[in-house]
Amino acid sequence: MPRLVLLRHGESLWNRDNRFTGWTDVDLSEDGIQEARRAAMLIARDGIAFDLCLTSVQKRAIRTLWIVLDELDLMYMHVERHWRLNERHYGALQGHNKDEKRREVGEAQVHEWRRSFATRPPALDETDERFPGHERKYDGLPDAEVPRTESLEDCIARMLPYWRMRIEPALMAGRTPLVVAHGNSMRGIVKHLDGIPDDEIPGLEIPTGVPLVYEFD
Repeated sequence: MPRLVLLRHGESLWNRDNRFTGWTDVDLSEDGIQEARRAAMLIARDGIAFDLCLTSVQKRAIRTLWIVLDELDLMYMHVERHWRLNERHYGALQGHNKDEKRREVGEAQVHEWRRSFATRPPALDETDERFPGHERKYDGLPDAEVPRTESLEDCIARMLPYWRMRIEPALMAGRTPLVVAHGNSMRGIVKHLDGIPDDEIPGLEIPTGVPLVYEFD
């Protein structure tokens, strides 16, 4: 029976500090490291064997996967990384404290940016140092593919081609992928699998460091 294992990265430094993160490449907090270790323990406890490791190109997801592989004595496994599994891009909100933004623009506006399906936050200008086009890891990406901001809808649309290109064929071939990614890219996978309506998916919470297992007939 094919299985899919989804794992949101452990708590990041900016999760801890209540800051909008998006494509900013921050690392795990100490609690996040412990969450990754507990995820490995849960995978081992339930006897979940995976044979394909997929992650984003962001270090909080990569490090979570490294910790899981280290704890399970599987460091030899090949890891595939792809930008389409990255977190949703929060545009010019990235780096800002969420509570400070609420005081600045109001609770309703911040809620709309965070929890609507189709609303995009203010976009980054290409001259902004936070623009991902300045990062070496995205050198080969066409300019049209480099986000300045994203809604949840945009994030899911950007993720789904990777699902169809890489994850679904692996499942059809009987493999068991472990996908370590982010809250919003994970929402896209779960929405696709469970048929969750557009107006309900923003309310779905995917916890950090807790493996989610899908079994397919």
